[in-house]
Amino acid sequence: MLVTYPAPAKLNLFLHVVGRRPDGYHLLQTVFRFVDYGDSLSFTVRDDGVIRRVNPLPGLDPEQDLTVRAARLLQQETGCRLGADIVLEKRLPMGGGLGGGSSDAATTLLALNRLWNLKLSRQMLQDLGLRLGADVPVFVFGESAFAEGVGEKLQPLALPPAWYVVLVPPVAVSTVEIFTSRELTRDTKPIKMSDFSTGCAWSIRNDLEPVVCRKYPQVAECLDWLKAFGDARMTGSGACVFAAFSSQEEANKVFSVKPAQMAGFVAKGLDRHPLHDL
Repeated sequence: MLVTYPAPAKLNLFLHVVGRRPDGYHLLQTVFRFVDYGDSLSFTVRDDGVIRRVNPLPGLDPEQDLTVRAARLLQQETGCRLGADIVLEKRLPMGGGLGGGSSDAATTLLALNRLWNLKLSRQMLQDLGLRLGADVPVFVFGESAFAEGVGEKLQPLALPPAWYVVLVPPVAVSTVEIFTSRELTRDTKPIKMSDFSTGCAWSIRNDLEPVVCRKYPQVAECLDWLKAFGDARMTGSGACVFAAFSSQEEANKVFSVKPAQMAGFVAKGLDRHPLHDL
């Protein structure tokens, strides 16, 4: 039986680089928020232990696909003898900063934990997710969150309702390229979660944004246009940029007047991941 599950996008409402660990990983502070737009994954359980993505996707080798890697990691860690055929419907761009691959991996862990009847706890799935990527745990955590460390230290955070205009520049930004750039600021002063919640933080921004805009003028173009309508910024390591609005009507109005060459979407902010109660 084919069962389908959502894999929503995330936005980083800010992203500060506050230091660097001895192993080279960057120490971050950010706020994650999910939106009601993303990929979807369908699973058919197999009894022969084989795990495969059955649909071809340009530029995404099945053996490097985080969905396949997540399924195999879960299988190996639990000794499960079941397998799965996976169909991945991609809507989120690769190299867009929307967490598409991480979200796909988290949905795979959550879905197969249920379909294979493994009964692993949410924390155990978060720990497995961290081995796949720093953004995977928050999708398993399943709530808007204030994040620290490399992104795995998560605290739930209440956020006001919002609709987002998200623009998708026609470039794929390399996270490694941006984080290894000599131009990147790595000493932003840490803030407290209460600073963000009350709007008292001395500065809220995305520290990666200036580096990306210099290297990718298409990102700067989209950001400059969107800033005419409010406080716009980049999500993650790019390339996507966004601005928040108080209503769907207001967001749609802005989106309707964007230049024809700019792609994107309008999405509602979510308080919880659609699979939070799975």
